[in-house]
Amino acid sequence: MKDLKSDLQARKQQGLYRKRLVTQSAQGVEMRIDGRDVLSFCSNDYLGLANHPAIKQAFIDAAQQYGVGSGSAHLVNGHSQLHHECEQALAEFTGRDRALLFSTGYMANLAVTSALTERHDVIFQDKLNHASLIDAARLSDAAFKRYAHNDLDQLGHLIGHSDARRRLIMADAVFSMDGDKADVKGLVDVATQTASTLMLDDAHGFGVLGEQGGGICDALKLTQQQVPVLMATLGKAAGVSGAFIAGSDELIETLIQQARSYIYTTASPPANAAAIMQSLQLIRQENWRREKLFELIDYFKQQIRQLDIALMPSDTAIQPIVIGDNQQALTVSQRLFDAGFYVVAIRPPTVPDGTARLRVTLSAAHDKSHIDGLLAALKKLINRL
Repeated sequence: MKDLKSDLQARKQQGLYRKRLVTQSAQGVEMRIDGRDVLSFCSNDYLGLANHPAIKQAFIDAAQQYGVGSGSAHLVNGHSQLHHECEQALAEFTGRDRALLFSTGYMANLAVTSALTERHDVIFQDKLNHASLIDAARLSDAAFKRYAHNDLDQLGHLIGHSDARRRLIMADAVFSMDGDKADVKGLVDVATQTASTLMLDDAHGFGVLGEQGGGICDALKLTQQQVPVLMATLGKAAGVSGAFIAGSDELIETLIQQARSYIYTTASPPANAAAIMQSLQLIRQENWRREKLFELIDYFKQQIRQLDIALMPSDTAIQPIVIGDNQQALTVSQRLFDAGFYVVAIRPPTVPDGTARLRVTLSAAHDKSHIDGLLAALKKLINRL
């Protein structure tokens, strides 16, 4: 096992070594991490729902009735009434015929490729897609082609030179490390013109975008016919955990019959489904959360410009500050932590070489004074560096 030790040492020297910090408080803006009280700017809890009392109570009440484990897979005896009702609520929330729950977004993305593609099919993906989408394609039997970020001309060219039986386009709706959005209407046009199937991963748009928080399709008024396969996660803006795929009855039945990551795994706790349903109610009813979040996004962008710090082009809660060098990104992150602000340094292979960054994420639970404090700390660091 000597190679493992030397490989780990090499990662440290390259500034690529990853460490886990221990959280000693509930998820939120004000947290205790590794024994230090900090303001967190790296959570995906965009609406501040992860520690909401109503959601916690829904989980507790359901655990009292259903227990804390589901006991088996959905296709054995693990599919509870709460799971069933939650899937119906998600379908209604997204305007789709049906929805299917998964334990994680990773498993949901694996389900799409394993159930919908075979050996003579081709999967097309944006080069900046999330790792779970990339791995889902790599682990499938289909051929895998990638197009430059948001380059729909190249995508059309690649599809045009394919004689595959089935062509599946998979793209993030909001790109998790850059914060920008896919040209979703353009993707719909390409899919329609080439008779391809479009799948969107709306992990970072669901709950945040759209009048009712339904995500990118809600915001753009796109139908199930235009986006046949819609995936979103429930551990970010929804504040709980898990994921779902929504679409036609035929799509969901196909996934139930053929998706290995659905068939061969224990169902998530029924109490989780109860918490999700409570979260959906809050997302729909409390529009002020989305309104406040976007006010804070605008405020952050306005204030950081005065520090002459360049942001990547993003109008979402993900606001990346590119540092470039891996070690320097780590240094800035650590010094911010020492000053009471938790902002994680994102490095390759999560992002391309030479683009190590601070991934600042904002939440409706933040206020302007939190942002002012972070920017003041950043200004001091910039002056020192």
